[in-house]
Amino acid sequence: MNKIGRFLQSPANWCGVGLSTAALVLSSLGLAQWGATALAVLGYAAGFGVGGLWLGFPKLSGNPWDELEFEDQGDARTSMLNALSAVRQLVDYNPQGRLPASLQTKALDLCKQLATLLDQWERSKGQLSLEESFHARHIALSYLPDALKTYLSIPQQFAMTKVLANGQTAQATFNATLDELSQKVAQLGEDLAAQDAQAFLNHSQFLQEKFKKRLGANPP
Repeated sequence: MNKIGRFLQSPANWCGVGLSTAALVLSSLGLAQWGATALAVLGYAAGFGVGGLWLGFPKLSGNPWDELEFEDQGDARTSMLNALSAVRQLVDYNPQGRLPASLQTKALDLCKQLATLLDQWERSKGQLSLEESFHARHIALSYLPDALKTYLSIPQQFAMTKVLANGQTAQATFNATLDELSQKVAQLGEDLAAQDAQAFLNHSQFLQEKFKKRLGANPP
């Protein structure tokens, strides 16, 4: 959610809007001596102030990882590159130093690996299956961003020391997740490379057969 959305949906804003609306109703009924505009402004200011003190003022900054929300729509390549760019920026920024150097390097390497896969996919004569295409897109658009976002939401000391239900810390679990995603991306790249290699072999065999027939038809 962006800053404007956080502000509009805050309790303080709703209290301000409510009191401002009430002021306008009173003005329209002739029950207020002040002008409608001035009364509405004062009503909003009073409602916003009271609502903020009682229910909390809007947080405009939020957490930097809250913006990692991407949709699988439009041009897949553009969407994936935009998502990877946002992930890189967040990993480089490393809010509050929550990512140790090893995880930073591994996350950035995965982004580079995905960008390389996109280039290979675009050049390749092969095709990924529907399932593999789904995985390729969602590793960039959701699997990696969501894993990073949920990891960063855990307090650093807890993530480093507390053992979870899987027998590992959150830090170790995130490390394993990055390894699994990297292995999947490598598999997708190998699938495309194998298809391209087979296409190359088929073409080479075609040329060999063609030249053999031509030489056989025209003996020296």
